[in-house]
Amino acid sequence: MRIGLFLVTVNPFATPDYLSELARAAEERGFAQLWAGEHVVMFDEYEPHYPYSNDGRVGLRPESGMLEPFTTLGFLAHATRTIRLGTAVCLVPQRNPVYTAKEVATVDFLSNGRIDLGIGIGWQREEFEAVAAPFDERAARCREYIEVMRRLWEDDVSAHSGSYYELRPCRMFPKPVQSRVPVYFGGESEPALRRVADLGEGWHGFNLTPDRAAERVQRLGALLTERGRSLDDVDIVVCPYMQPVGPSDIGPYRDAGVDQLVLATVLPKRDEIESALDRVAAEYVEPALAS
Repeated sequence: MRIGLFLVTVNPFATPDYLSELARAAEERGFAQLWAGEHVVMFDEYEPHYPYSNDGRVGLRPESGMLEPFTTLGFLAHATRTIRLGTAVCLVPQRNPVYTAKEVATVDFLSNGRIDLGIGIGWQREEFEAVAAPFDERAARCREYIEVMRRLWEDDVSAHSGSYYELRPCRMFPKPVQSRVPVYFGGESEPALRRVADLGEGWHGFNLTPDRAAERVQRLGALLTERGRSLDDVDIVVCPYMQPVGPSDIGPYRDAGVDQLVLATVLPKRDEIESALDRVAAEYVEPALAS
């Protein structure tokens, strides 16, 4: 099993020096991947529908904004050489799919093929309104946007005609280094798992205990079987997020079918990064690789 890190890309913590040093230190210690989330704006008042807290609130001060994920991953691509980079998650249906495809291809090109596109359909209507994107039917629109992006990544001449997007024949270069950009879907609901089974190379589950992860992986396996696929076709990534997790949980998550365990770690000050990651690597990376 691999061990990844979920980056805290909020101010005032995520300075250029902090992020570049964290990325280099993580790569040197054998962490598999760095994941970055997305919220383009924050609100003082919003409907409390956040799915990963008891009160439906995000838990960040409105002034603690997040860095844009692809800009951040492009910056980290320059600071590293081998560690994989991913979004957890990119809110695809509130974005223009052509620009998103371009950003993904650019980061993949500059990182020499290290990007994984983690996708979510979003939960906050206010954020969709802020970027003038329709909130309703966002799941169906997300599926179509993925097809638009695939045409741009994989075809010399790209075109698409659908219910939500029209793309006249055009050319987008450079293409990603990877022949097929891996798409991971976030979310634990039945519709989210169906998106993985239909379209995904990976699944990124959040806020799951080992038992809950095992149950969701089992359900995903059944959905894949219905479509002539299997769990071997999908990379299973789980971030315990707000759930308590310790080194003794490596075995249970592995037994649940998890391929990568992502630690949501708030690391200390910049001058303590290396010593902190030494401890985390000794407790998690080395036992995970040994197992």
